[in-house]
Amino acid sequence: MIFDRALRRRGGGAQNAVTSAAVIGTGVPASGFREAGARAAMKLSTVSRCVEALSASMGKLPVYVMDRSTRRRVEEHPLNVLLSVRANEAQSPLVCKKMAEGNRLCGGNGYLWILRAPDTLRPQQLLPVPHELVTPWLDSGGQLWYSVIHPFTGEPLTVHRADMIHLMAYTYNGWQGVSVLQRASDVIGAGRAAQLYNLNYYENGGQPAGVLQTDTDLSGYLDIPMGDGRTERVSKKDLIRVEWEKRHAGPANAHRIAVLDYGLKYTPISISNKDAQFVEQSELSVQDLARFFGVPLYKLQAGKQSYESNEQNAIEYVVSTLQPIVTQYEEELSWKLLTSAELARGLEIRINMMAELRGDFQSRAAWLRTLRELGAFSVNEIRALEDMPEVDGGDERYASLNYVPLSLWRELSVNRNEGGNNNADHA
Repeated sequence: MIFDRALRRRGGGAQNAVTSAAVIGTGVPASGFREAGARAAMKLSTVSRCVEALSASMGKLPVYVMDRSTRRRVEEHPLNVLLSVRANEAQSPLVCKKMAEGNRLCGGNGYLWILRAPDTLRPQQLLPVPHELVTPWLDSGGQLWYSVIHPFTGEPLTVHRADMIHLMAYTYNGWQGVSVLQRASDVIGAGRAAQLYNLNYYENGGQPAGVLQTDTDLSGYLDIPMGDGRTERVSKKDLIRVEWEKRHAGPANAHRIAVLDYGLKYTPISISNKDAQFVEQSELSVQDLARFFGVPLYKLQAGKQSYESNEQNAIEYVVSTLQPIVTQYEEELSWKLLTSAELARGLEIRINMMAELRGDFQSRAAWLRTLRELGAFSVNEIRALEDMPEVDGGDERYASLNYVPLSLWRELSVNRNEGGNNNADHA
């Protein structure tokens, strides 16, 4: 019973820590990490950076109304204010699109609720709604509806599909997306487990875990008096563990001399941090998650860095990762925001992806120069892409033959060929 008396004496000093005894250690099952939600997954730097990079990319891309027949922007269309100036009373278009894309990545579904004018039904605001507040469902006729909890009032509503822009991640049924976090849950779970193990390693002073042994029976419980007059029933083993970790766990207690009494013996049993190979595991986790999100490693400050490879990776990122997402945005925005008459006229909503390549001046300049030399772009069209005003004579397009106007290209081409043939005849 000597341990009972010792534990009771120590109980007063351990009162504040007794309630934490149940969570001491790292005995969380792997399934607990796999089932963690988006908030826990975002604590992994790779997940956070992937979501931030993709949502920021979509947020910064300019959106506008375009006439498909002329390939020109419709400058006076009322939707341009909604798409380029203010999405709603509280958010800019960048914040609105970034929030929708973040929900699409983390929840599988991004939602933009269209608030329309009651008289004209013209879109007045685009309100991003957290995916947790929206439930899509099919009625008996196969029509899609949305049950929505109003993000401001908490009022339950049913929203028609025409008033909800629905941006999906990978989908199995065609009307509800599956998030990247869910599909990558095993990799995220492993990364979270390694991260928490590493955290516990340093919180416990960098010392390996071990076993406290004694020949005395430690089974049973003790009633520990609390500060408010109550008593807390605590097992003897938990009380010893709390007292030990209070004195020896944490960076501030690293390398302290342990004084063991009552026949206690401490035996370390854990492997070292080096043996666990945390660096290699972290690198593999980064690569796996980058594959799930489709984000190149250089955007995660990982992998080997070189200007040439990063340049190609940037192009691949735009073509393979961003373009399918952009296409879904364009199709959904055009169908839900434009009227049937406008769609019949050839109007559509377009997203300019060139903004993603603005940082790579060398590649962008070479690309624009090539298209101008081919006659695909005029000077004014290039200046429009750079948000610069038009210049006199800038609408002319040039091709080869020393960059002559396209309107004269055929005539000058024939003249040059005839001149070559005449020279051959005289020879």
